[in-house]
Amino acid sequence: MNPVLHALRELGGSGSTDEIYQRVAENLKLPESVLNVLHDSETSNQTEVQYRMAWARTYLKKFGFLETPQRGLWSLTKKAESVSAVDAKEVQRFVRELDRKQRQAKPTTEDNGEQAESEKPEEAKSWRSALHTILTKKLSPAAFERLIQRVLRESGFIQVEVTGRTGDGGIDGKGIARIHGFMSFHVVFQCKRWQGVVGSGEIRDFRGAMVGRADKGLFITTGTFSRDAIKEATRDGAPPIDLVDGDLLADKLKELKLGVTTAMIESVSVDAAWFESI
Repeated sequence: MNPVLHALRELGGSGSTDEIYQRVAENLKLPESVLNVLHDSETSNQTEVQYRMAWARTYLKKFGFLETPQRGLWSLTKKAESVSAVDAKEVQRFVRELDRKQRQAKPTTEDNGEQAESEKPEEAKSWRSALHTILTKKLSPAAFERLIQRVLRESGFIQVEVTGRTGDGGIDGKGIARIHGFMSFHVVFQCKRWQGVVGSGEIRDFRGAMVGRADKGLFITTGTFSRDAIKEATRDGAPPIDLVDGDLLADKLKELKLGVTTAMIESVSVDAAWFESI
């Protein structure tokens, strides 16, 4: 919890999930061997460090030290500005007691499974685990490539083709990204069903294959990217490669409603004051 707070202070009081992760990893000098350890490769692409940081952020938010002005962005609250460090055990006790009181205050007819699910960090929710299992274990490589083709088309790409074949340097397809209807970029992409961490070597191989064939590269995986892979993708002087990990892919599928639907629950209340004013 304290490394998260320290990282946010260094970032000026706010930062994205990725920025916080990178700053904490740098401050704690965590080696790649630690950062690449997966929490549970069967159900998620999250590393153990990402998993623990997700819970740390959730606890700090409930404790009143963090807020989320928008998805994926975290900022310190006024309450956190006057405190240099927190006692993690004290935060845990406070949050667990808060959760206990909230459970008691809710109707007993409420489904306990749904309630427990709502208390998890967004990254740990079961719909992500179910989606991860389907993408990595039930879809064939060809079906996964067709899914990515559909995602790119519905995201505004045109002339999207799947061209993956052996000996093509890892390029699975190509397309054209249109920007505001005026500019366009030729893009080649690689889509990898991966239960693990994509390293810098895969990024270098992909860049070697895309040079001279496109303006940009897009690397999409159901897994996650190592710190070195992220640095390699954004290395100065090299053709840029955008990275889409399993969490970002899941968010895009949810946004586009491609195999992921969101049920809206109706909430009904009675306005007594309205009736009294008649």
